[in-house]
Amino acid sequence: MTQRVCQHVLSFVCIFLVLTSRSLFSPIVHAQDSVTPSSDVLMDKMNGEWVMTGTIGKKEVTHDVNVDRILNRQYLRIHEVSREKDADGQPTYEAWIHIAWDKENAEYVVMWLDNTATTNFAAEGVGHGKPDGDRIPFVWKSLDGSGIHNTFTYDRASDIWSWKIDNVDKSQKPSPFARLTLKRK
Repeated sequence: MTQRVCQHVLSFVCIFLVLTSRSLFSPIVHAQDSVTPSSDVLMDKMNGEWVMTGTIGKKEVTHDVNVDRILNRQYLRIHEVSREKDADGQPTYEAWIHIAWDKENAEYVVMWLDNTATTNFAAEGVGHGKPDGDRIPFVWKSLDGSGIHNTFTYDRASDIWSWKIDNVDKSQKPSPFARLTLKRK
């Protein structure tokens, strides 16, 4: 072989090795991993800016809600802030809510962080919700058997979301806590 042919072959081998080694060390994305559940189309309907009205604990409330996708669209991030203020002029309620799809269990998981209490990130602090048409009934279960049910329901005709939140006692008896409607700003 001539020196020129050897250089071309060597160059080709080097490029091949670089590309091959790069694929060995970069994450492999399988086609099934990039597929989102059909209910993600539903969750995408929540993206945007909303005004939430209704009752929480029998009190009329108005909250501003901002929803977007973060971290490679893996999480739906909801930022909820009450228009009502406390004595110091701060919102009486603020929450950061993160929702992700759990492929292994075919359900959504949700972490709800708000200014009413600090969490220790225990398992019972994570809500779980299996999609059901245009509804996602999230459930948080406490160790004593009580919990919280929060059902997100989307009305396609009016482009409105509703959140129905019930406290559930140890005997699984629900009691209404909040009835909320989200309308686009």
